Amino acid sequence: MRITLHDCFDQLAPWRERWNQLARGLPFRRWEWLEPWWTHYGLESGQPTPAKRLVLLAVWDDQQLIAVAPWYLSRGWGEGRTLRALGAGEVCSEYVTILCDLGCEDRVGAALANWLTENACGRRDEKLDWELLELSGVVAGDRNVSRLLDHLAELGNDVYPRAGQSCWRIELPERWNEFVSRLSKSHRKQVRRAARKLADRRAIVHQATTLDELRQGFDILVDLHQRRWESLGDRGCFARPGFAPFHRATSERLFLDGCVDLLWLELDGRPLAAEYHLLGSDVVYAYQSGIDPDRLEHEPGRLAVTATIQRGIERGFRSYDFLRGDEPYKAHWRAEPRPMWEIRVVPPRAGARLRQGVSSATDRVKSWIKSGLELAGLR
Repeated sequence: MRITLHDCFDQLAPWRERWNQLARGLPFRRWEWLEPWWTHYGLESGQPTPAKRLVLLAVWDDQQLIAVAPWYLSRGWGEGRTLRALGAGEVCSEYVTILCDLGCEDRVGAALANWLTENACGRRDEKLDWELLELSGVVAGDRNVSRLLDHLAELGNDVYPRAGQSCWRIELPERWNEFVSRLSKSHRKQVRRAARKLADRRAIVHQATTLDELRQGFDILVDLHQRRWESLGDRGCFARPGFAPFHRATSERLFLDGCVDLLWLELDGRPLAAEYHLLGSDVVYAYQSGIDPDRLEHEPGRLAVTATIQRGIERGFRSYDFLRGDEPYKAHWRAEPRPMWEIRVVPPRAGARLRQGVSSATDRVKSWIKSGLELAGLR
């Protein structure tokens, strides 16, 4: 078993199909999600910068690619040289892991742990030179990450896992009526009313089936999403410089592979709601949405979720995932929480431990100040 470090996606392009096999049906792990993320969030004008370096750690068994750690190294004054997963930050990639062949988790975790420990703080490879490994959006119990952390701890690295916000998932039955029967009495009435609106064609569902329709639907999504959040005094996700360009690029690539579903609802001939979903092998991931803030009396959010869950059941999907965030409406739909981890690893080097000790102390002070301001009614 050997490990190679790659700082360019082109170097692994011949193994793109193999990469996607290792992703095991999760769109957030696919090449078509992570490579555009690096283009839009890791590069400037298409060129690398000193602040970020791509770190693709490929693990080989003879000539067979058996694992990939899709990371990048960022350099900052506070935390120093930090390894993070591609897709981190405002894009909120979920179910982050190490891409790994089944049955190889322990061997891969041991190999990566040894390699990382040996290369911490510039001991061997100046291209890596890491002082902190930070991962978020890892589902609790993820075997690939767990085995890596176990081996890192055995080698003297300091491992700090903590609970993050949960993802929320509905396990879908085979029939719509069975799903509705699980809801509370009051919610059943509301959902049945929404289903009748959809059945009598007053609310018409449009699904993108071509790239042109995908682009049309994306424009509707952005318009509704931005208008809704601006009505609440917020900028909205698509106002961020890299967010819309990234999603326009990656949604088209994933759409061609059958991994994106974009639909919008029209009521009385005008768009009322839009839903942008990523599709796994048997899971619908409800990534982003938009509703018309001027017609909330028509319950656009409930109509949209009703339509998409109905469609998911009809198409044979087994789960509907609302993704991260502990908003109350998710439990209202009988979604169950899936605990997620946020993880920090500090290598066994005095300089790295000192830097992270200072950084942690600073974070605690900021937290105390914020809590004090909230108690004083100043925030």
